[in-house]
Amino acid sequence: MVFPYSLSVFFPAYNDAPSLPELIRTAFEVLEKYVVDYEVIVVNDGSEDETAEVLAGLQREFGKRLRVVTHAKNRGYGGALRSGFEAATREFVFYTDGDGQYDVRELPRLLEVALPDTGLVNGFKTGRQDPWHRVAIGLLYNKFARLLFRVRLRDIDCDYRLVRRSLLTRSPLTCTSGTVCVELVKKLESSGMRIAEVPVSHYPRRHGSSQFFRPASLGATFLQLCILYVRFVALREPR
Repeated sequence: MVFPYSLSVFFPAYNDAPSLPELIRTAFEVLEKYVVDYEVIVVNDGSEDETAEVLAGLQREFGKRLRVVTHAKNRGYGGALRSGFEAATREFVFYTDGDGQYDVRELPRLLEVALPDTGLVNGFKTGRQDPWHRVAIGLLYNKFARLLFRVRLRDIDCDYRLVRRSLLTRSPLTCTSGTVCVELVKKLESSGMRIAEVPVSHYPRRHGSSQFFRPASLGATFLQLCILYVRFVALREPR
């Protein structure tokens, strides 16, 4: 089945050189098969490995069909997502991480439930394939953030999303840390448009390590959660 959608697909990448070739090639295969109109974007968020060289090779392979947005310095996960959404030009935007822990071949599951009144289709992990401490921290973070911000979505921490782009052009994202996911889903839930959830697979990370679970990242996330709480809950800032 070919879906009649105009779709931007982007991947935030930080030191993901080993996983990007398979991810990008699979993305093009899936999009060619299932989507009428699309673009593919990678946000290289100040990577210090061979990500730039790998992306240059992939651009030679795919030509103008692959766009690369490059940050000279790392801007954090929120900064990478903001650049991806700003670079997107199509009606819907799909993103997932460049580390290969999600399978882009499951994208049709999200497209199947997207309707004219859909603002967000969000994946939820059927089983998190990470070390036990990351699983525990992730569960606590998800429950805490859902309770604090009254988010109905079951898995804030699942970065496998299909978003109606117009909703974010009205209310751009501001966070630079992993807190951006809370800001994103809270704004989308508050839009009044339909939200759908779809189960997706999660796989062990084969290359590199997550930046989110480092002390500096956790500290920045906590600080920005506090700021978001003041804006969205205490002051009830319009979204």
